[in-house]
Amino acid sequence: MEEQTLSKSDLAIDGMTCAACANRIQRRLGKLDAVSDAQVNFATGRATVVHDGSVDDLLLAGEVAALGYSVIDKDEGDDAEDRREADLLKRLIFGVALAVPAMLISMVPSLRFDNWEWLVAVLATPVILWSGWGFHRAAWMNLRHGSTTMDTLVSLGSLSALLWSVVVLVGGVGDGHVYFETGAVIVTLILLGKWFELRAKRRSGDAIRALADLGARTARLEDGREVALEDLVVGMRFVVRPGEKIATDGVVVDGHSAVDASMVSGEPVPVEVGPGDEVIGATINANGSLVVAATKVGADTALAQIIRLVDQAQGSRAEVQRLADKVSAVFVPVAIVTALITLLAWLLLGNDPGDSFTASVAVLIIACPCALGLATPLGIMVGTGRGAQLGVIIKGGEVLEDSRSIDAVVVDKTGTITEGKMSLELILDAGLASEDRDRVHQLAASVEALSEHPIAQAIAQSIHVHLDVEDFENIPGSGVTARFGDSKIRVGRRSLFDLVSNEVEELAASAEADGATAVFAGRNGNAELVFVVSDQLKSTSAAAIAALHDQGLTVTLLTGDNRRTAEAVAAKVAIGSVDGDAVIAEVYPDDKAAVIRRLQEQGKRVAMVGDGINDAPALAQADLGIAVGTGTDVAIEASDLTIVSGDLRAVADAIALSRRTLSTIKGNLFWAFAYNAAAIPLAAFGVLNPMIAAAAMGMSSLFVVSNSLRLRSFAGYRKAGS
Repeated sequence: MEEQTLSKSDLAIDGMTCAACANRIQRRLGKLDAVSDAQVNFATGRATVVHDGSVDDLLLAGEVAALGYSVIDKDEGDDAEDRREADLLKRLIFGVALAVPAMLISMVPSLRFDNWEWLVAVLATPVILWSGWGFHRAAWMNLRHGSTTMDTLVSLGSLSALLWSVVVLVGGVGDGHVYFETGAVIVTLILLGKWFELRAKRRSGDAIRALADLGARTARLEDGREVALEDLVVGMRFVVRPGEKIATDGVVVDGHSAVDASMVSGEPVPVEVGPGDEVIGATINANGSLVVAATKVGADTALAQIIRLVDQAQGSRAEVQRLADKVSAVFVPVAIVTALITLLAWLLLGNDPGDSFTASVAVLIIACPCALGLATPLGIMVGTGRGAQLGVIIKGGEVLEDSRSIDAVVVDKTGTITEGKMSLELILDAGLASEDRDRVHQLAASVEALSEHPIAQAIAQSIHVHLDVEDFENIPGSGVTARFGDSKIRVGRRSLFDLVSNEVEELAASAEADGATAVFAGRNGNAELVFVVSDQLKSTSAAAIAALHDQGLTVTLLTGDNRRTAEAVAAKVAIGSVDGDAVIAEVYPDDKAAVIRRLQEQGKRVAMVGDGINDAPALAQADLGIAVGTGTDVAIEASDLTIVSGDLRAVADAIALSRRTLSTIKGNLFWAFAYNAAAIPLAAFGVLNPMIAAAAMGMSSLFVVSNSLRLRSFAGYRKAGS
């Protein structure tokens, strides 16, 4: 059966006022036959819909519009928010101007005069009806579709205060006490809270907007012409002068300089570059002049991919959000029923109708679950945004939860612990004649020239003239073989040879004890030479392992290299200094995923860090896959977390940030639940009046927002150690 190809639509939605709105849109879109998954995020105002392609964005927009919301062009998102903020501020100022004198007259006896209630009615009514129009409109639209949201509670509370007061004032019902100022102050306080909330939410998206603004607008070609960035094509060579941004991803073809990549990779120290080195668009050329050949443009650049990944992550939903969604879905109806029970109970107990009404309105206002709806999406939004600024790309809310349970980190050696730039240090032999030594050297280099492996290239570059060999064969994880005349040349591991003399073995062992890699070479199954190839440790690797240990994680070094070399490298970075650390060596590329699986079968929750194509299966198998961004696109696609830089300390930053973000989300949810759980009984028993309830409701939302924004101060291990 042919597998169905799924399409994805990304919609920007305007008009959502709370998490219940997002849940309602999500349910509506999810019921469509063509839709396999729909996720709507209140904090980002985005909907991601996965479908079979038989529906288009226009049809989906129609479904959203049927609920009373609108789909806008993504590029208009900021403009829509600007308009919403301006309208909110206008209604807030109007509310403050009229509600404050209404409250003062009502609550300060010395300011009262004959028939003062009529003036308060004149002041308060426009506030309740016009300033609070957004709440009433949303409540009516929801009621038409048989649902309730936070707006329903605010509308019911304020209109109840208005209608009760009109009945008392005109009809002389009750003890004559009116609540015009209560309705006006409720609307004004909630508008104030929503205005603060909107401004804070926009701050939470600053990171992604800052990333989008990083790129250069133009590029200066070698011939002096200046072209717009969108006119740049792969292969074009452009000049980058000191202090300028690099226009797009490319390779340096001329010049030397230091490049400040901190805004993209989080690296605190500029990186020296020269001919042949890759550079990332939007990074800053610090001193020398460079000529760069463009290798990626537009949506293919590293910056564009980072923005896309972060944008997707900010629209994701963590598992903990499901509980909040379930609670929010039933909270409003329960609150309305609780308010009615409160009113009836107070009346049945013989309390004054005015006091009974006040208690029931307080329940309506205090029950608004807006803080609950913001708790998770805002935490994800700020956490992933801060990660992007540090060069840590978190792919979604699920990753945050996976990071919490990780107790073991498996680290690849080459390109992760080490630089991944192999160099030939020595050529050792056990007493070969000079001409035989030179001959084997030339043959081995000629064979290695046909391989793309970094070690092979280091050996191949030691000879300028290569011989033509035949029957080349690459044996994954073991080495290469070829034929030259009557001789079969082998270059690789011990296992590739039929005979390795004790003398040659001792030479290899000595090199491996120093952390170098010993590569055997010889003719007709006899190991005759030992190439000593070294790969320098990254200067930050030891600090990175210490940071992982600091988080209570055990570290396993996983490599295809021999055990002696692996253990020497592990010792240099203190892998093995903590109980549970391990070195797993001589692992073939295809077996890395099996190693991860065995560790998982032992009850460990494993994070895998790698950078190569042969790491992709292990990254996918791991509970948390972490790709070093300097590696391949295949590895990055298979991972859950990507670190843009090659600094292994960024791995510790990634795990620490993920854990802190999840902790922040849980803190948000706890206080949002605790607030409602504690406040509703207080309101029902008359301890909280409606105005205090409105202020407390706004404060709960502000707490969630400000608590999430604290993630913007996360610094990480690199800043501390730089």
